[in-house]
Amino acid sequence: MDATIKEIPKRILKLALGALSQANMHAVFSDPGSDHWDFISVINAAHAGELLLKAVIANDHPLLIFKDIFSLDDSRADSLELVNLIQRGKTHDFEKLPQVFWVTTGQRIPNPDCFERLRRARNSIQHFCAPEGEDFRALSLEFIYTIIDPLIFEHFGLFAIEYHEDHSAGYDYVVGALLHRELKFSVPDDFDLSEIRLTAELKNASQDYRDWVAKELDRIGRSDLLNP
Repeated sequence: MDATIKEIPKRILKLALGALSQANMHAVFSDPGSDHWDFISVINAAHAGELLLKAVIANDHPLLIFKDIFSLDDSRADSLELVNLIQRGKTHDFEKLPQVFWVTTGQRIPNPDCFERLRRARNSIQHFCAPEGEDFRALSLEFIYTIIDPLIFEHFGLFAIEYHEDHSAGYDYVVGALLHRELKFSVPDDFDLSEIRLTAELKNASQDYRDWVAKELDRIGRSDLLNP
């Protein structure tokens, strides 16, 4: 097997993190003229999820992401090379990835209901008939932080809040959006905030969610962030 084929998981993960950065940005921020970002957040979240699942699957073996590995053999080449995969290979469709993920890893994806809701929303948007009255930003954030975030933390030691396109304030406003929606997220050991105050952001949060935040901050030794 071509040595470059072994690089497939890393290549896929790099693309997945790029899509995740855009999904976080489009799901959290809104400015005049960016009304379309809520739709785009769904597209990018789905793209990030698809690539991430493929990256995890490819970690077991790069060829497992392809629908029919037998079609990759053209009966002429002595060995399988990356160029053959690009020219002949067809990867699994997004909707089939939870099953492929389970067969490969023995794990079920977290929150399969959200996966299905986002998949349907993505398909509707792509076919120009997105349902009205749907909070696409909320759906995108739920998908990112109940599916993508726990998976990239478990399999790659990464934190979804760190992938965004706000180069001035860092992940502060991403975290703020999650706190408002009471979405749990993987908290890095060097977690810090400078643009928002946790006490203000958690003002209307449920006690259960406040307790979760306090426990996570205590775990990393940053309970001081809850000081007024």
